[in-house]
Amino acid sequence: MGTLLAKASSVKLAWDVCWPAFWTGFPFKLVAAVLLLAMQVHPWEGAGLATLLVISIPIDIWALGLTARTYFLERHSVELEGSIGLALWWQGAVIGALFLAAAYYVVGGAVTVSQQVAASIIGLIKKIYPGLPIAEQISIELLLWTAATAIVALILALVALQLYGWRVKATVEASGRATGAPYPERVRRWDYSRIPGDPGLLFTSFAAITVLLTIAFWIFLPVTTPHPAEEFQPPISKSAKPLKPEDMLKQTETSLAKAEAVLQTLEKEKEQDKGKDKKSKDMKKPEQKGK
Repeated sequence: MGTLLAKASSVKLAWDVCWPAFWTGFPFKLVAAVLLLAMQVHPWEGAGLATLLVISIPIDIWALGLTARTYFLERHSVELEGSIGLALWWQGAVIGALFLAAAYYVVGGAVTVSQQVAASIIGLIKKIYPGLPIAEQISIELLLWTAATAIVALILALVALQLYGWRVKATVEASGRATGAPYPERVRRWDYSRIPGDPGLLFTSFAAITVLLTIAFWIFLPVTTPHPAEEFQPPISKSAKPLKPEDMLKQTETSLAKAEAVLQTLEKEKEQDKGKDKKSKDMKKPEQKGK
């Protein structure tokens, strides 16, 4: 067993264990995050983030134990015994905390230094080519310092995976035993081990948990029906009276009568204006004759 694990790359070993474990536990963490959102608690800050991290601990322990047993039995012909998930989890938690602390200072320093270097390079380019457009200048500067920062972060991630891979090897060598079964036999053994002893009990438990989570979701979900604020006073709308044909006819007749009266008044005013014009013309004619 030691020879098989010694040949394996520590980085690849850590990745092959962590990546499937992440996707195995992710759906359960997503359910917890949705419940927190229904409770109006943001799972990415403050108390919500702390709650999600606490809920994630048993999920990660279970996922690591499941994927590690599957991976080492299938790929390395090693059967793991004991609480392998807990052992892998606490070592990964320590290495992850160290990685985050190092990344905070190292990546932050890399960003500062790379931005200064990028600014110096841009200054040199502008001396050679003074007409460098602003858009191209921003793109080149952004590319220079982000590429350097990404390389530093990648190196830190590889170091963390290397350390975790060493710990995985040591843990497997301490709690695993080699089996000489061929590959098809190992796959068959793992498939049979996943069959529950009491399928009815498993189905009932799964259905009950699903129903409870659904009920909890609808209980915690806030009221989403739109309603006006207390300060808003909606305008009082008067109910319109039903229209009747007789009333419409009376209104139309009244409107026509008013329009006819207005027309008659306008005609009278026009006739009066014509009479005034005629009188003024008649008064002007004698005066012209006298002259």
